[in-house]
This record gives sequence, structure tokens and C-alpha cells, in this order.
Amino acid sequence: MPITTCIFDAYGTLFDVAAAARIAAAEPDFPRLKDTWPAVAEHWRLKQLQYTWLRAITGAHTDFWEVTQDGLDWALDRNGLGDDTALRARLLALYWELQPYPEVPAMLHALKGQGLNTAILSNGSPDMLNGAVQSAGIGNVLDDCLSVESVGIFKPDARVYDLVGTRFDCTPDQVLFVSSNGWDAAGASGYGFVTAWVNRAQEPVDRLPWTPAHILPDLTGIPGLAAA
Repeated sequence: MPITTCIFDAYGTLFDVAAAARIAAAEPDFPRLKDTWPAVAEHWRLKQLQYTWLRAITGAHTDFWEVTQDGLDWALDRNGLGDDTALRARLLALYWELQPYPEVPAMLHALKGQGLNTAILSNGSPDMLNGAVQSAGIGNVLDDCLSVESVGIFKPDARVYDLVGTRFDCTPDQVLFVSSNGWDAAGASGYGFVTAWVNRAQEPVDRLPWTPAHILPDLTGIPGLAAA
């Protein structure tokens, strides 16, 4: 079946999750972050993801904003910055304004030029996603932002992926699903989507029962995949 719908994970795929720590580290108010920001960003993202998985497994769902705050608190403690309340507030504020990766606007415009549906499918809460989309200026090239909050469980639960077919009246093999998370691309492959893993960090493929159909270094090749 031809691809009719391109679905994107948000954080780490369209939006640079390290941007908040990187920007704050360059500000004079936070000199303690100057040398530690890469570790803070890495630990923050790791715990954010781990907490979504644990909450999904145990049925203890909460919205992504609480998970994001909990992950940051762990990361700050881990790096000896847990006492800096001003830094915590600044990092959380910046998370609502994450920068898109440079190729994102042109890539989305190309997909819309091909007549394809485009949307986000994310663990993020609706207000977080709306803030990021508005900050990035890409709302005009997205047909929707689908959030796990409508089903009350985080990815990779199949109920999350079900949202795509319900919204766009398409079958899984008509969907190109794009994520920078190897586990997300694997889960979507198992669901039946055509998948592209944006492997920006050049990581090895996860040892899971499913693998992504395509592996790309960034998003520039997505319009070509969708058209192929």
C-alpha cells in the first residue's frame, strides 16, 4: 500500500531535547551547568523515558509534565545540582520552547507538498506539545498532535498506535512512523507501521523482536521514503 500518512514522535525526533540544558549552560546565571550540561541532558532524558515505561507497566499513569519534572529532579541530584532551584525553574521553562532540528520545517513542508497527512504521536501532554509546536512554528504543516493522554498509557502500548488509524482512517501499512527512539521504532514495527528510526547518535539496533524498516541519520530523507 502507498504511504498516505507520516507520523512523528516529538521529543528527540522533531524537537531537540538537549536544547534546554545547552541553552541554560550558556547563560551567565548558571555557571555550574557549563561543564555538566551534557550529562544533565542525558540523565534527564534517560529517566524521563524510564519513568514512562515503569508507569505503563505498573498502571500508574500520570501526565508527561510530571514525568519530565521527576526526571529532571533525578538528573540534577545525580550531577550535584539538586539545590539550585533557579536552575530547575529555568530548565523547565526552556522545555516548553525546545528548538526543532534544523531540517524539520523543510521536511514537513515537503511532505505536505506531496499531499500526505502529517502528525505528531507523542507521550507529551497536549499543552506541552502545543507549546513546542508553536515555538517551532510548524503548526501549519501538521494536521494534528496526538497525545497518549487520550488513552492514559505511554508508548509503546498498542492503544497509543491505534490513535493513528482512528484519526486518519488508514491501515498500519499506509503509515510511515518516524522516531529517534529505537524502542519506539521497534514497537511501531511490531504494530505494523512502516518505520524509520532516526539514529542521530549512531547507536546499535536494539535487541528486540522487531526492527525498523529504515535507519536514517536525520530527517532529510523522510520525503523520499514516503514517496518511494
